[in-house]
Amino acid sequence: MAATRTACPAASGNTRRPRAESRRVALLGGAAMLWASALWAPSGARAQESDPELEALIPDGAVADAEGWATGADAESAVDDVVDTPIDESGYTLAWPDDERLAVEIEPVAPDPALAELLDPSGPEIAADLRSADMESDFAGRESDLVRTALSDRITLAFPETFARFGQFDNFTTRFLALSTLETLADDDDTLAQVVNRARADQDVLARLLTVYGFYDADIRRELAGRGGAEAVGTDGADAPSPAGEGSDARFRFVLEPGPRYRLMAIDLGALDATGADSAMLRRSFAVEAGDPIDLDAITFERIDLQYALTQNGYPFAEVAEPQLTIDHAVDGGTLSMPVAPGGKYRFGTVTSTDPDFLSGRHLAQIARFKAGETYRGSDVEDLREAILQTGLASTLTVRPRAVVPPADGEPGVADIDVDITPAPLRTIAGAIGYGTGQGFRLAASWEHRNFFPPEGMLRLRGIAGTQEQLIGATVRRNNFTGRDRVLTLDLFANTIDRDAYEARTISAIARYERLSTLIFQKRFVWAAGLELVASQEREGALDGNLGPRETYFVAAAPGRIGFDESDDLLDPRRGWRASLLLSPEFSRNNSTGSQGFYARAILDGSFYQPLTDRIVGAGRVRFGTITGLGLSDIAPSRRLYAGGGGSVRGYGYQQIGPKDTIGDPTGGRSLTEFALEARVRTGLFDGALSVVPFIDAGAVDTTTTPRLSDLQFGAGVGIRYHTNFGPLRVDLATPINPRPGDGPVAVYVSLGQAF
Repeated sequence: MAATRTACPAASGNTRRPRAESRRVALLGGAAMLWASALWAPSGARAQESDPELEALIPDGAVADAEGWATGADAESAVDDVVDTPIDESGYTLAWPDDERLAVEIEPVAPDPALAELLDPSGPEIAADLRSADMESDFAGRESDLVRTALSDRITLAFPETFARFGQFDNFTTRFLALSTLETLADDDDTLAQVVNRARADQDVLARLLTVYGFYDADIRRELAGRGGAEAVGTDGADAPSPAGEGSDARFRFVLEPGPRYRLMAIDLGALDATGADSAMLRRSFAVEAGDPIDLDAITFERIDLQYALTQNGYPFAEVAEPQLTIDHAVDGGTLSMPVAPGGKYRFGTVTSTDPDFLSGRHLAQIARFKAGETYRGSDVEDLREAILQTGLASTLTVRPRAVVPPADGEPGVADIDVDITPAPLRTIAGAIGYGTGQGFRLAASWEHRNFFPPEGMLRLRGIAGTQEQLIGATVRRNNFTGRDRVLTLDLFANTIDRDAYEARTISAIARYERLSTLIFQKRFVWAAGLELVASQEREGALDGNLGPRETYFVAAAPGRIGFDESDDLLDPRRGWRASLLLSPEFSRNNSTGSQGFYARAILDGSFYQPLTDRIVGAGRVRFGTITGLGLSDIAPSRRLYAGGGGSVRGYGYQQIGPKDTIGDPTGGRSLTEFALEARVRTGLFDGALSVVPFIDAGAVDTTTTPRLSDLQFGAGVGIRYHTNFGPLRVDLATPINPRPGDGPVAVYVSLGQAF
C-alpha cells in the first residue's frame, strides 16, 4: 500500500560533538585532501601552470614527510595560517567575509546531563538513553499520567490511558513483540551497544506500527531502564564497545504520545458502480467507510474480500488496484483510492482439457461442482482444481477462465474453463510389513496403474504373505464414475485365513458402487451398494479339541450402507457426531450338508465428539450388530460376528471376545455389542502435535440374535497420537480389566487416524 504524507516530527536519537572540535576536524581533513590532490595529480596535470596561492598552502615539510606533517604540530599551525591569512578578493563575485566574523570564538557545547548520567556507573538505575529537545517539551510534566505496561522482561511501554482503549491495543502489542529485535535477537552474549542499537530499531518499528492503525503524528521516546553492567556506552548509545554479555539483561522503556487517530475522509473505488444491480452488494463486501479510523490492516483484508466477492458473483476478470492512501495532516485525515475494474459479468461455459485422451473435458465437467450456464463462481473453479489434484494424475495443473462470448445488452457473457494438465507418474509399487497382536506378521505388496483405463480407471495387483493370511488379487477402480466422488470398484481375489476362530480358503468376486467423503469434500451423507459372490472352504474347532471337517459354502450377498456425518473433521474430529447402518441380505448354501437359506446381517455404528476444554475432547462410540434368519451352525464362520482388537475392544486379541469352543477358540456369534469412551488430551509437546488418550472399551458377542449388555469384557489403556497434516498417527497400549483364561496381559495397536 502506497501512502503520501507530510513529514512528522521525529525524536532524535543522537548527541552531537562540540562545534569547535567538528570545525577543527573538517579543516585538517580539507588541508590533507588539498595536499593529496597535488601530490597524486597525473604528470600531465603537474606540467600545467600551477596556482601560486595553492602552492603556498603546501609547505616543504609536507612534501618531504607527508604522514609526519599531517599528524604533527606544523599541520595545526598551517591550518591556523590558512584561516588567518587574507586572500585576494579579485576574481571572486561574492565578497569574502570580513576578519571580524572569522575572529569570533566558537563556544564549545556543554555536556548533556542525561548522557553524563548514562556514562556514570554510580548514576541512578533509570537513565535516559536518547532524548530530544522536542520530546522533552512534549512530555514535560505529563509522565505521571502515563500508563506503564511491561510487555516482556526487556520492554515496557508507557502511554496515555486513552491509547489502551483505541480498540486494537492487544493486537498492536502482540505484533510489536513479534517484530521486536530486542526480543527476537536476544542472546546471553549481547553487548550493551548491541541492545541499544536494537532498541533504536524497535523505536522505528513502533513508529511504523502506529501508522498502520492511523496514528500519523506519534512521538516516541526510548529510555534505558537498567542494565547488567556499568560499562560506558558511546555518545550515541552504540559507538563505544562493551563486554559481551553486559547487555543481556538491559531493559528499555518506550514512551508513546500517539496523537490523534486519523480518519478516512473519502473513498474512491473506481468503476465499481458499473456492476449495476450488483454494486450495492459488492460495496458492502468492502466494509470500510468514510469516517472510519484509518486501519491499514482492515483496508488490506477488505480489498481481498472485495476481490473474492467479485469472482464469486460472476466477475472472473475483475481487477482491484493496490490501495493508495493520501494523508493530510491539516485535517487529521486521509483519502483512499482503490480503483476497481469489474471486467464484465459471465456465466460458466464448457470445460476443456489440453489432453482429452488422458482426462477429457467431459469427464472433468462431471468432476466439477458447477454446470454450464450457472453464474461464474471462483470457489467452484478452485474446487475443480483441488479435485483434479486429488486424483493423483496431474503433476502440474492450471485452471483458468477464458472469455468466449462478451457481455452484451445487459446479459452476462460466457467463459469457458481451460484445464492445462501435465500428467504425473502413473505407476506405483508399494510394500508394507507389520505385526499385530493375535494376527502375527504380515507382508503386503502391490503394483498399480492409476489411469490404466482412462479416465481414472485404476488397475491394482496385490499380494499378502503372512503367518495367518495369504492373498492374491486384482482390483479395477473407476474414480469419479458418473459423478463427483462416486467410485465403482470390481475386486477379484483368492485368499487363505488361519485364525483361532476358523480356517478358510476363499475365492471372492465383489462389485461396489459408492459415494465417498474426501478430505477436500467431507459429505454429510454417503452411501454404498454392492454385490458379493463367495466360494469358501472353512472349518472350525471340533468339540473333541480336533479341527472339524472342512465344509464348502457358497454365499451371495447384496450389502448396502448409508452414513451421516455431522463431525467437523474427517480424520480428527473435535465436535459433532456420526452414524452409519450396514444392511446385507445374504443367501448361503452349505454344500457339504445341503443346508441353505436366507439371513440378514445388520450393524449400526454411532460416535460423538465433544470438546471439554480447549485441549481436551471427549469421544464415544457404540456399535450393535445382529444376524437373523439362520442358526449359527448354518452360517459360514467367516460371516459371523466377532469382537476384540484395535478397531473393536482394545486390550483383547483379534476376534477373541465372545463364545469359545472347548479348546478356547472363538466361535463367533449372531449378536454384537461394543462401547468405547476416550479423552483426547492435547499436550504442549512437539509444538502441540502430541496428544495423550486414556480410554476404556467394552464389548460382548452372543449366539442369540439380540445384542446384550451382560457378560461384557472390559479393556482399558492409554494411547498417544502424533498429529500430522494427513491425520494423527495412533499407538495404543491396552490391557483387559476382566480377563478370561487365555487372554494376554497387554495388547499394542498401531494405525493411522483415530480409533473412531
